[in-house]
Amino acid sequence: MTRVCAPVGAAPGRPAAPLPESRPVAPMRQDVRDADGGGRRSRRSAWASGQQRTAGQHRIVIVGGGAGGLELATRLGDGVGRRGRAEVLLIDTALTHVWKPMLHELAAGTLRAQESEVDFLQQARRHGFRFHLGTLESLERSHKQVWLAPLIDEEGEQIAPRRAIGYDTLVIAVGSVVNDFRTPGVPEHALALDSANDAHRFHRRLLAACMRAELRDQGPVDIVIVGGGATGVELAAELSEAVSEIASYGSRLAALPSPVRLTVVEAGPRLLAALPEAIAREVHEDLRGLGIDVRVQQRVTAVEADRVLLASGVGLPADLTVWAAGIQGPDVLERLDGLELNQQRQLVVRPTLQATLDDDVFAFGDCASCVPVPGGAPVPPRAQAAHQEAKLLAQGLEQRLAGRTLPVFRFHEQGAIVSLGRRNAVGRLVGSVTGRAWTIEGWIARTTYWMLYRRHLATLHGVTRTALATLGGWLAGRAQPRVKLH
Repeated sequence: MTRVCAPVGAAPGRPAAPLPESRPVAPMRQDVRDADGGGRRSRRSAWASGQQRTAGQHRIVIVGGGAGGLELATRLGDGVGRRGRAEVLLIDTALTHVWKPMLHELAAGTLRAQESEVDFLQQARRHGFRFHLGTLESLERSHKQVWLAPLIDEEGEQIAPRRAIGYDTLVIAVGSVVNDFRTPGVPEHALALDSANDAHRFHRRLLAACMRAELRDQGPVDIVIVGGGATGVELAAELSEAVSEIASYGSRLAALPSPVRLTVVEAGPRLLAALPEAIAREVHEDLRGLGIDVRVQQRVTAVEADRVLLASGVGLPADLTVWAAGIQGPDVLERLDGLELNQQRQLVVRPTLQATLDDDVFAFGDCASCVPVPGGAPVPPRAQAAHQEAKLLAQGLEQRLAGRTLPVFRFHEQGAIVSLGRRNAVGRLVGSVTGRAWTIEGWIARTTYWMLYRRHLATLHGVTRTALATLGGWLAGRAQPRVKLH
């Protein structure tokens, strides 16, 4: 079932009211000259306002700097951007990119922010695109512009007003957010892991809970994770090790048989529904071996400040509750001027990744629903799918600028790996030629999992820079605690 969201400002039976005219925004930095001195070709800073544009040049605006959006901006910047065939502008709500599959490590404190973050401004300068800080508010397709919310700093001061950014081609890659299924208490009492800010907030709450348990001698820290998908499973395994490490810096918490009581609650019949049942069973046993209580076929009916209520009537004590049960598109997608959405609030796109109702609007990644083959399954909301879509879309948009036909997307399953802590993982790899699947586990799977992120970095930075950054991160980590303690 699909639905079409109403145009912004429209009331039933009435046309949409025109949006207010945007005021010019001064660039946050002055233009800079190339190193060869004045009088030669100048280049604008990545801070420059998106309202400034080169006359007559095609502008590609990408909203969302996740795994797919940043890769697409990098590929297009290195291609059509550097050759002057198009202006490439990336918009994101943050100044840094964090690979979403690693948010559970950032939340547990086992991954340093400087090891995981990519600066958008630096990436833009190196790869021939521009970056604009802002939050998507709405879309006005008749005038081919997106509207961004006012930009406010940490002190509550306005940096820039509500403003419009024009485009010739628009790509929406804003990712997904958790789906709370309207469960009472989730917005007030549960934490999600949708962004790096969410992960940092959870880690601060985790340290506070450990400190309370240490100072008040009140027993282990109770953490309930709702959702038995990859995020819930990986977070549970990571926290099992991380809290033990944090507790080792104290005395009372360290003296307990286990400093943390972890519970994973899954409404379905098993964990990891997207993976083969044999792997799910193995992961279930691995989690139990770590002392984690796994409860399947248990539906959560409400979340309170200090407990999670199940349909069976059981109340699970919870110092921290994490909601990782299902995903949906961000609510901003409902304000995109009549574009078609599905029940999961994802933009419905054709196999060319174009919106069904607008040839100049593209969407991909978790925020989009693409069914490449009629009657087939939609592309799964996974990082490998976003990577494949970004690669195809970079080629497709370049062909479109040359007046050629857009290619269609076909998802190639490569398997999946689930991390179970620093030294263990389990998963399945699918051969690209034969299609044969292999199950891997232990240090081989963990090494493969580690390499996936390095492949992502190599796509963004190149092999040499990635190798040097990896070595530097390893050397710096030798002098630091194994878990972030602040």
